[in-house]
Amino acid sequence: MTTPFNVNKTTKYIKRGLFCLLIIIATACKKTGSSVVPVKDTVATTPPVTPVVFPSPTYDPASLDTTRLFNAVPVTNHLFRTDLVEISGVAASRLTRGLLYIHNDSGNPNQVYLTDGTGADKGTLTLTRESNRDWEDIAVGPGPVAGKSYVYVADIGDNDAKYKTIMIYRFPEPDLTGKTLPVTLDINDVDKIELRYPDGSRNAETLMIDPKTKDIYIASKENNLSKIYVARYPQSTVAIITLTPVVKLLFNKATGGDISADGTEILLRSKESIWYWKLPAGLSITAGLLTKPQYAPYFNNEPQGEGVCFAADGSGYYTNTEVRDYPGSLATISFYKRK
Repeated sequence: MTTPFNVNKTTKYIKRGLFCLLIIIATACKKTGSSVVPVKDTVATTPPVTPVVFPSPTYDPASLDTTRLFNAVPVTNHLFRTDLVEISGVAASRLTRGLLYIHNDSGNPNQVYLTDGTGADKGTLTLTRESNRDWEDIAVGPGPVAGKSYVYVADIGDNDAKYKTIMIYRFPEPDLTGKTLPVTLDINDVDKIELRYPDGSRNAETLMIDPKTKDIYIASKENNLSKIYVARYPQSTVAIITLTPVVKLLFNKATGGDISADGTEILLRSKESIWYWKLPAGLSITAGLLTKPQYAPYFNNEPQGEGVCFAADGSGYYTNTEVRDYPGSLATISFYKRK
């Protein structure tokens, strides 16, 4: 007959036996060097991407007023050269009084054309070693050699946002003193400044040079948005430069811009309107772009307004237009005189 005492005794022996068995197994594992290998996570991971942050202005674009510093109706002249139908940028010479640099965009020769406010043919500069992938703007400003004036050509157009980098071509302004116009010159010595955006490829048509710092500014062309970036001076000509974000403006499809020769005024344009900044003394371009602009006069007299630039002497500003898709239209130069 089984008694409770016998049951408890049997259970006690079983527990002791199991405990001894566990000790034996553990001892054997240590002697043979066996260990439990943790399961590794084999799922590939991607480091988190740091977001690109753009400061945004606090003003309401719908509340902008219009500056009264310039005439509302421009003086407009047709270009003498009727073959220039895809004009994009415009910039004012610092060396030759009244001279303007203009150029065509993609699919056209690697040339910069010389004109003035009357639309006259003043000549052609050929960048012999560069191609015109999609030249969209041009600017004039200081550069690496003190006292010299430079022309900057912006190969920044990218309608399909497919290019990993963009290019700025820089060369000294040619001295036309004593030359018979129209002049034809080859530009063989060109600096190449290669840039990339910190937040992916995009289209742009605006180049601006800060005459005080020699910084390069680029404004993207997007729907109801323009991101402005900067490449600080000195810019490398051997390594790719990643642009720095400056400001995100609620500006629709920017096609051109400029900074005045004294660095106190900024223009940014689209096909429909022009924004104008007058900067307080001592305010940088970067800080100024965060302040509230005004509208500058625009007469809507261009089929496809593209470029804008200040006159070198500050007497007003110029605009130009593309006419390729507007049969019967002629390319023009318009000048808005300062009052």
